Amino acid sequence: MKFALFYEIPVARPWDDESEHRAYKNTIEQAVLGDKMGFHSFWTVEHHFLEEYSHCSNPEVLYGAIAARTQNIRLGYGVRLLPKPYNHPIRTAESAAVLDLISDGRVEFGTGRSSTRAELEGFDIDPAETRAMWNEALDHIVGAWTEDEYQAQGKYWQMGAPRRVLPRTLQKPHPPMWGATSSPEGHREIGRRGLGLCSFTVGVPPEELADRIALYRQGLDECTNPAGKFVNDQAATFTMVHCAPTTQQAVDEAAESCVWYVGHGGGLIASVAEWQEEKKEELGSYSYAAGPLEHRRAGALNRLDFSYLQNSGSAIVGDPDHCVEVAKRYEAAGCDLLLCLVNPYKIGHEEVMRSIELMGKHVLPEFRD
Repeated sequence: MKFALFYEIPVARPWDDESEHRAYKNTIEQAVLGDKMGFHSFWTVEHHFLEEYSHCSNPEVLYGAIAARTQNIRLGYGVRLLPKPYNHPIRTAESAAVLDLISDGRVEFGTGRSSTRAELEGFDIDPAETRAMWNEALDHIVGAWTEDEYQAQGKYWQMGAPRRVLPRTLQKPHPPMWGATSSPEGHREIGRRGLGLCSFTVGVPPEELADRIALYRQGLDECTNPAGKFVNDQAATFTMVHCAPTTQQAVDEAAESCVWYVGHGGGLIASVAEWQEEKKEELGSYSYAAGPLEHRRAGALNRLDFSYLQNSGSAIVGDPDHCVEVAKRYEAAGCDLLLCLVNPYKIGHEEVMRSIELMGKHVLPEFRD
């Protein structure tokens, strides 16, 4: 199993004029250290309008800055939002190609649909159409990367005539492609498209994750028409990670942020179900949002205790030996790449830097061939 740094780029209140500046500068410094410590990749989300939770709305600029300061760490879109009008697929193909060139072929291209009311409603997107938009956008992106001239002719995007889309990616035929999902059925769908799996399941123990990865593998077996020119059969999953010299110190530093992240994130997902309920529309492919809405209305999101996250393995928080022990459970579940959310909310910069260093020195070597 490989390890990646994963970021939402939260900016906790109270804010001052330098809050966002510090958040981005700290993230870059942490990525540079991650490169030195042997992390496989650096990933960030693309989110919009999610104050405190994520101030990372245009991550490609950040990827360019990190590419210029690092040598080996790969750069993961975690994820590029594909529904219209977030990002036009031709512009997406162009942007990812530029990043692949300036990073010497280090792009991991993750894709997704979005899962919050703030974003979907803010961009006037019908949730019922996001999966179809995602599927169509994938076809256009791959066509733009691999065909000499490409003409988009779909339901959501059209081009009047063929065009040569430039530049081309350095990796041939294109970078590894990934798909994000939070629902069990979504795991199978990602496999059917022949994409690497980004399993964004917050608060799920690794043993439960194994069932979802099995669904993904089943989908791979059913894949007859992959989205890309090759099948990416790697499974990545996400969890909160913080390492300190002692487990008690790690808990003291990270518990509040982990609990806040799970509760706040659950509320954001619940917002989609509440929105569709208001409109008297079916949840469709967002059916997984019904559970968080039920939990929020019952007050469960406000009663979450860190001990559950710690005891279940839904977070990896402890000294190096503890982190190795829990990470081994993710490896046993079938995870190929562990996406480590190293700052869920407001863990201090120096503490995150120390955590990355401890992981690099004591945890990652336990998983190398």
